[in-house]
Amino acid sequence: MTIKALRRALLCLLSGVAAAASVGAQSVPTQPARSALSTTELAPPQAERRPKDVSVHGDARIDDYFWLREGDKPDVLQHLNAESAYSAAWFKPLAAQQEMLYQELVGRIKQADEAVPVREGAWWYSSRTLAGAQYPQHIRRPAQGRQRGFDASAPEQILLDLNELAKGRKFLALGGLQVSPDAKLLAYSIDETGALDFELKLRDLASGEDLAWAQKNVSGFAWAADKRSIFYLTHNAAKRSNKLWRHRLNATGPDALIYEDADELFNLQLSRSADGRYLQLLSSSKDSSELRLLPSDRPLGNWLTVLPRRAGQEYSVEHRDGQLYVLINDRGPNFRLVRTPLKGLPLSATRLSQAQELLAHREDAMLEELTMFKRQLVLQVREAGAVKLRVYGLATEPSIDFKPQELKFEQSVYTANSGGRLLNREYDSEYLRLNFQSMTTPASVYDYDFASKRLMLRKVQPVLGGFDPQRYESKRIWSVAKDGTRVPVSLVYAKDLRRGGPQPLLLQAYGSYGVSSDPRFSSVGLSLLNRGVILAIAHVRGGGDLGRRWYLEGKLAKKMNTFTDFIGASEALIEQGYTSPQQLIITGGSAGGLLMGAVVNLRPDLFKAVVAEVPFVDVINTMLDETLPLTTEEFIEWGNPKIAEQYAWMRAYSPYDNLKAGVYPAMLLRTGLNDSQVPYWEPAKYVAKLRTLKAAADQSPLLFDINMSAGHGGASGRFDALRERAKVYTFMLQQWGLLGGAAP
Repeated sequence: MTIKALRRALLCLLSGVAAAASVGAQSVPTQPARSALSTTELAPPQAERRPKDVSVHGDARIDDYFWLREGDKPDVLQHLNAESAYSAAWFKPLAAQQEMLYQELVGRIKQADEAVPVREGAWWYSSRTLAGAQYPQHIRRPAQGRQRGFDASAPEQILLDLNELAKGRKFLALGGLQVSPDAKLLAYSIDETGALDFELKLRDLASGEDLAWAQKNVSGFAWAADKRSIFYLTHNAAKRSNKLWRHRLNATGPDALIYEDADELFNLQLSRSADGRYLQLLSSSKDSSELRLLPSDRPLGNWLTVLPRRAGQEYSVEHRDGQLYVLINDRGPNFRLVRTPLKGLPLSATRLSQAQELLAHREDAMLEELTMFKRQLVLQVREAGAVKLRVYGLATEPSIDFKPQELKFEQSVYTANSGGRLLNREYDSEYLRLNFQSMTTPASVYDYDFASKRLMLRKVQPVLGGFDPQRYESKRIWSVAKDGTRVPVSLVYAKDLRRGGPQPLLLQAYGSYGVSSDPRFSSVGLSLLNRGVILAIAHVRGGGDLGRRWYLEGKLAKKMNTFTDFIGASEALIEQGYTSPQQLIITGGSAGGLLMGAVVNLRPDLFKAVVAEVPFVDVINTMLDETLPLTTEEFIEWGNPKIAEQYAWMRAYSPYDNLKAGVYPAMLLRTGLNDSQVPYWEPAKYVAKLRTLKAAADQSPLLFDINMSAGHGGASGRFDALRERAKVYTFMLQQWGLLGGAAP
């Protein structure tokens, strides 16, 4: 896994909106949300104003709280501790309800559980959790017989026990793990701070001991086929993955620097082709890519460029029998699929134009991902806001109109994906391993048999506590944005608690980087659903929910569409009787936190409360500081504020810069002190400024919750993460007036 992959994950929070029960044809009014702080005399912290001129382009901007960036200064830590104390005091009267919620969440998970094993070579690999343990173990068992079958009773080997590694540490995250081609060594990387500072280590699987060699600041790695060489990527101080290195086992000299990408817009990613014959080095920005290939059995050879980088051109490749299968956007943003001989790299423009086109570009369907097998290829296609998986047979040479077998699922609102090489590790396979879930169906693992064309269910993630999927209903509605664009909204609710009329509702969205907010199951969300809350997702522009154009229509100069789409979705839910402004809570994280800050500035009257997790709210100041992680490479996402026109785009919506005096919804902002992607000072400054602007009559809480030992993703242990979620739900339920008893 790479840092960029972690970034693009960027914190998907809950999958939905919640609705409270109604009686007859009338909605049940929620109780007035009394301040939990009424029992304490602790006053909200007031940060000292220290004006700093941050004006650019003649636009006068004075930042009173710029000093909060200096996290190593005693006065900054004193202020953060004061904010933490204030938040803790607010929650203290609710401790019993919070503990009850936590026990609910824990009670739904099967603590001792194991993932569906995946075969690779002579082994079956899996991960499992133990009762009471915070972290998983990664294990393997030998394959049995000529058919390399799985036997759960076969002797197991623990490759990595994260619980052992976590001892004495407040935080632990696994960046990735990969077994060497001879299955004797394990490469793995861990982060002990939450700041994405991963250290790569090698473990002898026979002895269980780590080798002496280790490397810090690693963002990705891959073994070569010679069993002696491992390539890895490192990042610079701004967390940009920019260098490729080669390490040789037992070598006495320093590791070899193979490649350095000097372009500040680009990050490196490292992977292998499906057949294992080539290593792939991808240089990618937000709108361009360039790929290099190296024969995996020749680690000392030269990396060959497939297509030189060109602004706006993105592509990915797979190899099969001397042919490259290329997904490329050269004829439209939704990509097409072509096939061309591998020899003679780099490909010229002429060769690309003459390549056999297997699937042409379509305006109504985006080709998202290709998974290659020896006799089949599988495409993940996004069409009409839904994900489709299509299998194409390659037993004979494909023609231009080769026909797919589409996998059929009974539900209309769902998400499905092949899991790429993580779940499909064998090139010569008889089946496709895939994931499926919906807002009413827990995460499920299927195998699709290529020969019989049958889907075979391998596992549905257990949900304890009497969960019955038939109790819930999910659907998709459509809202209309300010410019007339139809925007989908997915929602789920408990059918027996939905009797018409407005109910408490939790609306979530993300809307950046082309990341899709696909409908997913949330076992923790049942604590809201079972109290009559409706969960909803607004599939706003800026995300990839309806294809590449959906993303392009919500970035740079068109970023305001993301915010007006969300407001339109909120209004549609109100107009269609699902909720009311007094019952609508909204949530988003990271770039979704930017969305929260922007829409609250635009329409503070529309929402009851807001939960913003690790929110990107100080847009202009952050994008002016090129020493920070993500800044320069994200000029293509947000714009460069040093350019007057692009500054104007951001000035129109930057949450910190557009705060004004008035009445605001109740707000809970959460952050991690070690967050390297959205630094703690962004929400710290936002809260400090907003405290001075809330109207005297505005008694709604403004809380800043800080995890002092975590980063962008919050607590790393599963039970610690559930405690954080219980805290967030306590805030929400208090605002809805739904605290006070167990869920029905």
